[in-house]
Amino acid sequence: MISPRVHRVTLPALGVVALALAGCDFESSSGEAGGRTFTGLGASPLDNPDGTKPGLAPLTSEADRAAGRKIIEKVATKGRGPKTGYAREEFGYAWKDSIDGLALARNGCDTRNDLLARDGKDVKFRSGSDCVVVSMALKDPYTGSTIDWTKQRPTRVQIDHVMPLSYDWQMGASRWDRDKRQRIANDPLNLLPVDGPANSAKRDSGPASWLPPYKPIRCSYAVRFAQVSLKYELPVTVADKRAMLEQCGG
Repeated sequence: MISPRVHRVTLPALGVVALALAGCDFESSSGEAGGRTFTGLGASPLDNPDGTKPGLAPLTSEADRAAGRKIIEKVATKGRGPKTGYAREEFGYAWKDSIDGLALARNGCDTRNDLLARDGKDVKFRSGSDCVVVSMALKDPYTGSTIDWTKQRPTRVQIDHVMPLSYDWQMGASRWDRDKRQRIANDPLNLLPVDGPANSAKRDSGPASWLPPYKPIRCSYAVRFAQVSLKYELPVTVADKRAMLEQCGG
């Protein structure tokens, strides 16, 4: 087994190599990050089917947008069920590391810190820890801005469930066993560190009711939503599927 220390040191380097090989979006930002240069918003959802690569890059070419529509077209639809019985605890305690079958699991670090390390730049860990992120810069896919984050202001960056847990519950997860609900709650494919206020505004909305404010990312967001839906065999509403296709030119 790879030790937590080796994992934490090698992950950012591997992520940079993976992004370069995948031809991901690169751009510079000097805003809140004090003139430092960072890679772009991250990996294309088309090149990141398991969510192990950082961030979420826009789909800008017509070929990629068409590929995105093909993924979205596979998503099943149904009406949104009642929220009766939903509680966050039904999906296990937050950021559980010991879930078999998930990327980044069982490495000695909780899911939240794994994701901050996956997507952050200039990541710094707490003294004596290989897991607890205390500061970083984030190129936020939902707003397109660069956020300097510290643990003293934890809610400035939040971890978004792209397909919200209460939405999952209403679309069929209420009938799952606890193990499957814990997987979708901690699956890197369904998780993005993002601007806290944007995530708070989203709440448990589907794409027909809420989309990222940064318009260039909306097709990629719709594709990621579809990827989670397909992986867990969860339908979306007709209105949500229509909105998802529209973001990719459908």
